[in-house]
Amino acid sequence: MTTVDGGSAAAAGQRQELPELRYDERGLVPAIVQDAADGRVLMLAWMDAEALEATLATGEVHFHSRSRGRLWRKGETSGNVLRLVDLSADCDGDTLLVSVEPVGPTCHRGTRSCFDPDRAPAQGTVQGFVWLESLWTTIASRAAARPEGSYTASLLAGGVDAVGRKVTEEATEVLIAAKDDAAAENAGADRAATGEALTGEAADLIYHTMVLLQERGLEPSSVVKVLRERHAG
Repeated sequence: MTTVDGGSAAAAGQRQELPELRYDERGLVPAIVQDAADGRVLMLAWMDAEALEATLATGEVHFHSRSRGRLWRKGETSGNVLRLVDLSADCDGDTLLVSVEPVGPTCHRGTRSCFDPDRAPAQGTVQGFVWLESLWTTIASRAAARPEGSYTASLLAGGVDAVGRKVTEEATEVLIAAKDDAAAENAGADRAATGEALTGEAADLIYHTMVLLQERGLEPSSVVKVLRERHAG
């Protein structure tokens, strides 16, 4: 798979290497657009070489409009642009996967995705949880390789007691940080520092809990399964 990272370089107008593509007889390839935050498919459109170059050069997704026969910047009239995060070609080079940060609803009906039903919400409550898959992959890799100098590997080497103690410590620190933040709120003070401290401690708790699951040979998917079952109830 050929990948082109759009990111800030594309947004800044820096030249990106174009992937090798197999355009059809019309000079087009289908482009599947998905939200970078959670992988939700937002739309399907078409790109030609001009649209691909414009997308990589500007950092905003462009397509070829088959109905109008011209270059089309998504959101040029509505303002609901698609900011490029990453772009890749499939193994055959005849389809593009475009990862984006959408600004507003993607569909002309006002829904978040063109695959949503009518009157579906214009925005999802996307929190970026999909990135935790990357964190879990890293934790699993450290567990398998046990590289020297790895904090995760050193935790796992200490067994359930070492990891469990860290989970307990972090849970306590989350509570203390939450109480500090509540005190700042009640006093009408600036919560920037206390909010940042709370999110930092919560991040530590999530990480160490995932390491504990790894140490016990359990996968986060089992936790998600329980949450889904409880939610359904």
